[in-house]
Amino acid sequence: MVIEVENLVKRYGDLLALDHLNLKIEEGEVFGLLGPNGSGKTTAINCILSLLKYDKGTIRIFGKPMSPDAYALKRDIGVVMQNVAVFDELTVQENIRYFCGLYVRDRAECARLTDEAIEFVGLNEFRKFRPKKLSGGLLRRLNIACGIAHKPRLIILDEPTVAVDPQSRNNILEGIQKLNEQGATIVYTSHYMEEIEQLCSRIVIMDKGKTIATGTTDELKRMIRTGETITVEVYRMEDGALAQIRALPHVTDAKFEDGRLTVRCETGKHNLIRLLNVLQENDLAFGRVYSELPTLNDVFLEITGKQLRD
Repeated sequence: MVIEVENLVKRYGDLLALDHLNLKIEEGEVFGLLGPNGSGKTTAINCILSLLKYDKGTIRIFGKPMSPDAYALKRDIGVVMQNVAVFDELTVQENIRYFCGLYVRDRAECARLTDEAIEFVGLNEFRKFRPKKLSGGLLRRLNIACGIAHKPRLIILDEPTVAVDPQSRNNILEGIQKLNEQGATIVYTSHYMEEIEQLCSRIVIMDKGKTIATGTTDELKRMIRTGETITVEVYRMEDGALAQIRALPHVTDAKFEDGRLTVRCETGKHNLIRLLNVLQENDLAFGRVYSELPTLNDVFLEITGKQLRD
C-alpha cells in the first residue's frame, strides 16, 4: 500500500475540515480525488504530506509513518500543486535543476535528471527562458517538471491543468499517463470530470471532510439511479406537458431551460419513445434529440447533491 490514511481528523476552530477520513491507495494506481470546493481535498493532501498538523488519525506512506522530518519518504514523493511555484529569476533549466537538487546530491546525476525532465515535458527549446516569458500551458509544464525530475515513486498533482489551453492540457495528460506507465503511483485532483474518467483507475468522492463513495468509474455509475439522460431541443414547453414527462415511468427528473429539455431516467426500456410520444401528443415541435449514458458528473451530482464547482 502506497498511502494509508485512517480516521484522519482536522479542525479549524469550530470547522471540522476532515471528519475521520479514510483512504487507501495502492501501488501503480492513478487515484482520483473528487469533491466540491471546501470538501477537504487540499487539507487532506497537506496532512498526507505533513505540511499541516492534524488532530487525530494515522498516515502511512510506503508502509511507514509520515512526519515532517521523514526525509527518506519525502525523497520518493513529487508534488505539483495548483499554484505554480517556480523562481522568476531562474531559467527553465535552472528551476528544474534546483528542485531536483533538493533530493539528488550528485551533480552529474542531477544534471542528467534535469535534461530528462525537460525532454519529458517538451520544454527543450525553452530551457533558457525565464518563467515570465512562458505561456500559461508551458508554465504548467515547468511546474510539473520541477515536481517529478527526481523520479519519485509517488506523485501528487493538485489540478495541474487549470487555465491551460486544450493542446497543453492534452500534453500534460499524456505525460501523466507516461509517468504511471513508468511505475509512478499518482494522486490526481481536478474539476474536469473528463480528465478523471480518462486517467483514473479508481476514484474517491469526498464531501464535508469524509469519503462518501469510492470505486472505479463503472462502479460509481452503478451506485446511482440515473441510467440515461435524454436531451431534446424543444421550441416551446407547456407546464402540463412537463408534468406528464415527470410522471413517466423511470423518469427521475425533467427540466426545461433555454429551449432545451433535459430528462434523467432510471435504466429501463422505451424511455425515449415514451418521451417523444408526450411531445407529439402535445403538438410540441422539437429538433435534435440525443441520449447519453450516465457520466461521472451525474454520479457526483446525485451523490453529493452539488455541482463540482459549487
